[in-house]
Amino acid sequence: MVGHVYHVLMLIVRGAEEVWTGTRRLGNVSLVCDAGRVKEASPSPTLPSNGADAEYLDASGCVVIPGLVNAHHHLLQTAFRTLAGTRHLSMGDWLAAMGGYYRRAGIDPELAEAAAAVAVAEGLLAGVTTVADHHFTWPEGVAPLELVEATVGTARRLGARLVFGYGSAGDAPDSLASGLESVMGRYPALDADGMLQIACGPAGVHSDGPETFEVFSEAARRWGLRRRTQANEAIDVERAAIRYDRRPLQLLEEWGWLSPDVTAAHLCGITASERDRLSAAGVTATHAPGFDVPMGLGICEVGALIDAGITVGLGTSGGGYNDAGNLLADARLALQVGGLTKRPPTALELLTSATAGSALGLGRPELGHLEPGAAADLCCYDITGPEDAGVGDPLGGLLWANPGRRPRHVVVAGKVVVKDGELETADAHALSGRLRRLMAARLS
Repeated sequence: MVGHVYHVLMLIVRGAEEVWTGTRRLGNVSLVCDAGRVKEASPSPTLPSNGADAEYLDASGCVVIPGLVNAHHHLLQTAFRTLAGTRHLSMGDWLAAMGGYYRRAGIDPELAEAAAAVAVAEGLLAGVTTVADHHFTWPEGVAPLELVEATVGTARRLGARLVFGYGSAGDAPDSLASGLESVMGRYPALDADGMLQIACGPAGVHSDGPETFEVFSEAARRWGLRRRTQANEAIDVERAAIRYDRRPLQLLEEWGWLSPDVTAAHLCGITASERDRLSAAGVTATHAPGFDVPMGLGICEVGALIDAGITVGLGTSGGGYNDAGNLLADARLALQVGGLTKRPPTALELLTSATAGSALGLGRPELGHLEPGAAADLCCYDITGPEDAGVGDPLGGLLWANPGRRPRHVVVAGKVVVKDGELETADAHALSGRLRRLMAARLS
């Protein structure tokens, strides 16, 4: 039923061709989920004595994998895709163009909610069970908490896990501190059911100085938040050189932002010595090829990062240039452009990045795998169609074959949120129509 997720004590996913737990490849097993957690993967699972207490999900002809974790998104940008004058610009000009559209549209809770609803729905339909939103836009006259509540409430209604990253792109440090105070007075760093997490951090050294970075460091210490930022985008490198005569990662180190609680997105064009420094500091990385490649920012050397012992996650980045929230499609793109690097990543490495790698960067070891005790977040991908015929390795084929692939079923916390390719928690077409009408009216 649309708008309602059926609550069951136990969910049994059965009939799959293969279950990839993140560490093991299993055939002829049923995956048992109990109270939102993975209980076991077994050919002879222990079932409840009363069959009415269990729901059975048919995964015949499917490969089952952990739910995808989108480690870097900008949900608001979903309302601003492929707009005139935003293609093939320098990053500075693109940021200015996007800012002009934000002012024309007027960023408020109504728009934040509508954009987040479409972005989260799009992600769920593409297998994204957890999405990390890095939000930078705080217009005058709108209480930051109202924008946060609009996004948080939407994700919860749709049944997705959300990491809300309270960010900055040139905002005054005092206003950031005040906004964070209001948000943390409303939400815990991680709620009891694991569906909402708060993180924080600036867009990068191109937009914010040491005072702002310190505001976020203090917030992280005070409330136990993960820190997030972007590094080594072209504008980051250019402005760091002009303003500070430094490289971005040098500044992050000087400002106390090379640390195990920090995740840095993009990381195009870093040197071998910078890579070694990130590894030594325990920083996690997020690869975002769906933004970096069309923007012309270069290619992150994912294989080299992995070989250096750096945990690599995967993100779509924002809809303002990637224009899509299909993380598996971006994993495929990473696989393809990886051929241009000295050490191409494998399909299995990129599937790991899109699941456990992203989760570890969020400080969430219960996500991104399907071993006993893990969160019961999973995707069932049908591999019986013509696009998968002739594929020698069904798991690798999830990336190499069938561009734009979507899952048959998606489960979050043991609840079926997508079934037979349809969103169970809302009317996806109604959400889309609402955003289209809203943007048409505001940009007319």
